[in-house]
Amino acid sequence: MSDEPTRGDDAPPGPDTPPPSRPPEPIGGPGERRPRRETAGAGGGRGPGEPDEPGTPAPGGPGRRARRARRRLALTVRLLVGTFLLGVVLLAGALVLGYLLVPIPEPNQVATAQSNVYLYADGSLLAKDGDVDRENITLAQVPKHTQHAVLAAEDRDFYNESGVDPEAMIRAGWNMLRGEGKQSGSTITQQYVKNYYLSQERTITRKLEEFVIAMKLDQEVGKNEILAGYLNTSYFGRNAYGLQAAARAYYDKPARELTVAEGAYLAAVVNSPSRYDVVANPDNRDRAVARWNYVLDGMVKEGWLTPADRRELEFPTPQPIEPPMSLSGQRGYLLEAVRTYLDEEGIVSESRLAGGGFRITTTLDRDKQEAFVAAVEEQLYPQLSEEREVDGYVRAGGTSIDPQTGDVVAMYGGVSFTEQYTNNATRTDYQAASTFKPFVYATAVAEDAETQDGDPIGPSTVYDGTSKREVVDDGRRIGYNPQNEGDHSHGDIPVSEAMDKSVNAVFAQMGVDVGPEKVRETLVGAGIPQDTPALANAGASISLGTATPSTLHLAQAYATLANHGERVDYRLVAEVTRGEEEVVVPESKPVRAMPRVAADAATALLRGVVEGGTGTAAQSAGRPAAGKTGTAEKDRAAWFAGYTPNLATVVAIMGQDPETGAQKALHGAAGLAKISGSGFPARIWGQYTGAALAGEPVIGFDLSPDVPEPSPVPSDGEDSEEDRQDSEDGTEPEAPAPTEAGGPGGSDGSGDTGDAGDSGTGAREDAPATGNGHGGGDGDEADGKPTGPREPAARDRSEPEPAPAPDGTATGGAAGEKAAGERLSGRTSP
Repeated sequence: MSDEPTRGDDAPPGPDTPPPSRPPEPIGGPGERRPRRETAGAGGGRGPGEPDEPGTPAPGGPGRRARRARRRLALTVRLLVGTFLLGVVLLAGALVLGYLLVPIPEPNQVATAQSNVYLYADGSLLAKDGDVDRENITLAQVPKHTQHAVLAAEDRDFYNESGVDPEAMIRAGWNMLRGEGKQSGSTITQQYVKNYYLSQERTITRKLEEFVIAMKLDQEVGKNEILAGYLNTSYFGRNAYGLQAAARAYYDKPARELTVAEGAYLAAVVNSPSRYDVVANPDNRDRAVARWNYVLDGMVKEGWLTPADRRELEFPTPQPIEPPMSLSGQRGYLLEAVRTYLDEEGIVSESRLAGGGFRITTTLDRDKQEAFVAAVEEQLYPQLSEEREVDGYVRAGGTSIDPQTGDVVAMYGGVSFTEQYTNNATRTDYQAASTFKPFVYATAVAEDAETQDGDPIGPSTVYDGTSKREVVDDGRRIGYNPQNEGDHSHGDIPVSEAMDKSVNAVFAQMGVDVGPEKVRETLVGAGIPQDTPALANAGASISLGTATPSTLHLAQAYATLANHGERVDYRLVAEVTRGEEEVVVPESKPVRAMPRVAADAATALLRGVVEGGTGTAAQSAGRPAAGKTGTAEKDRAAWFAGYTPNLATVVAIMGQDPETGAQKALHGAAGLAKISGSGFPARIWGQYTGAALAGEPVIGFDLSPDVPEPSPVPSDGEDSEEDRQDSEDGTEPEAPAPTEAGGPGGSDGSGDTGDAGDSGTGAREDAPATGNGHGGGDGDEADGKPTGPREPAARDRSEPEPAPAPDGTATGGAAGEKAAGERLSGRTSP
């Protein structure tokens, strides 16, 4: 055995091991050394079978292993805790960094897209346009019970808790990582962020963005604003985005009118429209009712609904699903007219309107609009046949205005916007014809005008009603000799009777007596636009309506007559809003366009037209009425313009080739020889006016006491029932030979003077309708300006003058004008 001391359990030092720095402490005292444990072999260990030293654990024993396990566990715990704390710090730092660096983005394009909503005057829906059916509203427009229903369904702690729910978000994110599909777990704030700022993609990145933005939004934006945004951006099914669109889609009413039960159903639907729409899928009813009950029970639990009120509610089955609103029927025409009005009046530009979001309340009366459509469909279309080619040319248009307010209450644009795109109510390419004659007479009264003989013009003034009698001015022939309807001559005839029978010869001469420019000023003052095609340069033909206004503008002019000479500019829009913005809409104020006595004098004569003249069909309205018929040159259009004291309406029937757009004569349409103002237009006017004013008190005309009464002066010309009926069922008039004036064929069935005598103010029969009213025929008169020969000097009015022949040579006898004793002024003594 070696006397070398050992180091307990440590391995002995090798031969090169340095000696210990100090000797071991003796056990027994100074100088006494600890006995060395004998070991077997060269290693110096214990021998086989030798017992361990007392108190010394064996190497690798249970105690040592336990200590090592405890050390490893503590290390693992410390590692996990450190990792967790580091993760928390990193996550918190990331959230803080995200909060600081991630701004609230601009809204996405889909979320801000809105339709423009057009309403009737009573607030009911007229139409929508735009790709997205959405109309943003304020929270004040949402009933409180509907707000509470949404909160009960989606986020009952919305007003009391943070805008984010980390626990739900983590759960949803974990489930998505596990492939369990779409998970929500979002608050209303988070859903609003997703709808308004982000996309609908289902990714962790989008969820984190949603979380950060929602936190920021919750700190920077009020709860009410968030709730309003949520209600405006959520999808409710039926292509309805937002609560307002949903209320109309499910219950055909605005959101402010929703009942408690209806609001609760929409709150239930927003969670999953495809699962809870009981009309789209009747199998959804059980789950929809259960969801509806869940919402109501939540309202009761939160104290937003009493148990008693809850028990009284019944499930509100929504209305049938309607297809997306199209522009068929009148809707397209009305929208086009309203948009044009908004743009031209400077209310909302076309480009701004295209941005959407406008709520436009029109002046259109829903009941009157439906009455107008019914009148056309019942009076006109049943008489048309697909077997007659000419019936395919028939077009109808019309406008109705309240004279006191200027409100356009109804408009008829055509059979359907999707079939005929041109709005017949606003087009400006058909002659107004004899509907201008009342303004000639009103001008004469306003100007105290006189005949060529110096006699004041009034209802009893007698004119020469001979067909094709040449008009004279200050004793000179002006080369204008329109013919009467059917080429009938009426001889000497008082003005009142001439109005009843629509005698062209009388009003052509009266227009020159008064002055064409004065007549034009009266028309413009009454409401006919200055830029109306063929108006500015109509010359003497202005009296017979060679200009081409729309039914809208002509109704405006007749409304001025009905309003005793005060014009109230028409309007199609009463109110425009966009969100909380109120767009300024100009007010229509009365403007004196002509003296009251002048307007009332015209009304007095026009009452006679309805009572016993060419407009007797309008008596079907069952009310005191005044009106005037008109039939355009070549019978391409027929008009009736009339009014009661509280409603002015113009109806026009037009002829147009559907393939080429050319204006066409309506000879043979509806099986009749021709269509004129006394027929379909007057009958449509009568039915519509009666229906539109049904239930309203009957009001008589309150005419000025200064209106001259006509004296009983009979005419001495030929008359017939056909004259009084405006030849509605008569034969087509033969075209007379051209005169030296090349004057126009008269309006109101004044007849055609042949191609060589066409006035040029109306479109040729084979010319497309361009809206300018200038057809440019082969006649010698362009744009209504007389171009026939004028006498170089005035002649004595009492001295007769023979009419020149077409070649310019004088003629006498039967080929001349009337007998030598005829006055060139066109007037003879009674």
